[in-house]
Amino acid sequence: MANVSRANVAAQRHSCCGRRAHQAECQTNSGAPVRPCLAAKRPIEPEIGTTMSQYEFSVSVQTRYLPEQSDPDSRQYAFAYTLTIRNTGQVAAQLISRHWIITDSNDHVQEVKGLGVVGHQPLLPPGEQFEYTSWAVIATPVGTMRGEYFCVAEDGERFEAPIAEFALHMPRTLH
Repeated sequence: MANVSRANVAAQRHSCCGRRAHQAECQTNSGAPVRPCLAAKRPIEPEIGTTMSQYEFSVSVQTRYLPEQSDPDSRQYAFAYTLTIRNTGQVAAQLISRHWIITDSNDHVQEVKGLGVVGHQPLLPPGEQFEYTSWAVIATPVGTMRGEYFCVAEDGERFEAPIAEFALHMPRTLH
């Protein structure tokens, strides 16, 4: 699903019709109308629903504790996570960057931003998927991760693919 800022969408709307910019129909490069907006006579489609169906990545995750990489005496708990990113939209799109928020059970937050994932910026046609495994270290045996991918479709549309919060925990640890 795309995360669309309402302020950003509002800034891109025409005063004559309330729809997103469509220069060929009702404005010049300066923004001045060249003729009455034809879009105002058409029903306005819900943009967020359109964006979601055309530009959408779904993300699934599996996690596991890494005892061989962990050192509980030093408060270092390592976890691997395998993510599967699938283009469930209608347009090919490329994953450009990632943003993670990693939180341990003491509410210590690590924020990670970077280009691509594990050295890749996969271009995914509709229905295709990309899978990768990475890891994180936190100071407690239980924590969470959540985030988003920033993506660009082949037609130039930009969107975010949210990654729902998931748990990091040692086996047999209550959370």
